[in-house]
Amino acid sequence: MNRLIQKIKSMNHFKMFVYFFLRLAVIGVMLVQIHQQDWNNVFLCAWTLILFMIPSFIEKKLQIELPNTLEIIIVIFIFSAEILGEIQSYYLIFDNWDSMLHTLNGFLMAAIGFSLIDILNENENIALDLSPAFVAIFAFCFSMTVGVMWEFFEFGMDMLFKTDMQKDTIIPFISSVLLNPTGANVAVNWDIHSVVINGQSWAGYIDIGLIDTMEDLFVNFIGAIIFSIFGLIYIKKRGQHTFASRFMPKLRRPYDKSKPHPPIDDLEELKDEMDDDLK
Repeated sequence: MNRLIQKIKSMNHFKMFVYFFLRLAVIGVMLVQIHQQDWNNVFLCAWTLILFMIPSFIEKKLQIELPNTLEIIIVIFIFSAEILGEIQSYYLIFDNWDSMLHTLNGFLMAAIGFSLIDILNENENIALDLSPAFVAIFAFCFSMTVGVMWEFFEFGMDMLFKTDMQKDTIIPFISSVLLNPTGANVAVNWDIHSVVINGQSWAGYIDIGLIDTMEDLFVNFIGAIIFSIFGLIYIKKRGQHTFASRFMPKLRRPYDKSKPHPPIDDLEELKDEMDDDLK
């Protein structure tokens, strides 16, 4: 038990270090943006600091316990998307930065979807007994729905506020039915050597974010599939240490203060859950 307590303290110290380091980095970037009077980036920094508080809010207000691994990945994800991606332009510097984050998002959202159903499945007060395969399918669909809703958000921002969240791609050819000179419902291919827009020559046609959107959904699909498989193994091997348990939020069980000590079974179960987090 002492060894377990030491592991818990070590993991909590690491989580506190991650929070401290990332918050300090965000504040540093914010000061630079204030000096440069880039108020849009200042807002992004402030928004990032607010997002960092979401895990603590969920644990305190909703009585949901987030595994340390999941919580650390969430805050790193937020930092990578808002500070590195937007302000430091990693989306443009690194070709696969956006794809990496969308893959991770698909993975994490599947974990959360899995937890929603698994918590209900294990609740003695709710008459719900779903098969592991159904839970895995739900987690996958939940993750994909979140991914689609995010793409809707990006499209809305681009249309309403003239941003470019759905990054454009220059393509060298078009395959379209509209270009068929006979009017038949048969696509024809046209190579694009140049496009002139307002007197400026471009190397190709701009797809206005279509390819970016489909790539985002595809990598979200990959992340969702990966965790759904891990989650399926988690349910079938419940009680054993599995990789998926590090990403599965759990409801905190209320402690009965009238009892002098928690039941031995509860202590053993708590020890198993902590071991899942720490391994």
